Amino acid sequence: MREADLYPPIKAYLQRQGYEVKGEVGAADVVGMRGKEPPVIVELKLGFSLALFHQGIARLAVTDHVYLAVVRPKGRKALSENTALARRLGLGVLTVRADGLVEAHADPGPYAPRKSKKKQGKLLKEFARLEGDPNAGGATRHGIVTGYRQDAVKCAAYLANSGAEKGAIIARATGVSKATTIMRDNHYGWFQKVEKGVYALTATGRKGLTDWADVLDAG
Repeated sequence: MREADLYPPIKAYLQRQGYEVKGEVGAADVVGMRGKEPPVIVELKLGFSLALFHQGIARLAVTDHVYLAVVRPKGRKALSENTALARRLGLGVLTVRADGLVEAHADPGPYAPRKSKKKQGKLLKEFARLEGDPNAGGATRHGIVTGYRQDAVKCAAYLANSGAEKGAIIARATGVSKATTIMRDNHYGWFQKVEKGVYALTATGRKGLTDWADVLDAG
């Protein structure tokens, strides 16, 4: 599709809602008028881009009713993320399929984000679990340090000194309440089960301890 191919279905879509529609009015790609209501402006592009969002924001100086219209993306994620961004900017989103069908995914208007207590709780939990400030705003020599990683390093450090040991003992000694679970799940390949409830450090774990030992001093 060409950008010009978007105009006929968008025009027909607005006309079905009672708008008189004209293209290329001033700086706007499409303008619709219905009685004494404020104008509706639609900016056309083949796909989402920063330039398209800039155009839409600029048109908000003329009217609150501004839509961005694009060819419907193949991926749902791209459409969902760009629609969410448009909502935050007070812009509407229309897509045009190859067969000319126009779909509305968001209408223009003030954006009032809903807070997720679950996500907030997860963030606060991770904040409390993370000891010190090991990531220095995102810059680390080996990657982002999580509370889970810090706990795994503590378990590895204990095993490096003690040899194979019961998870319950490691938990008490290190303060890592989920020591047994961490060693059993073994996401990093650092631990080896010797017998029920007893774990030892692998060669990979010794190397990991060398690479990540600095996080023990992060506080």
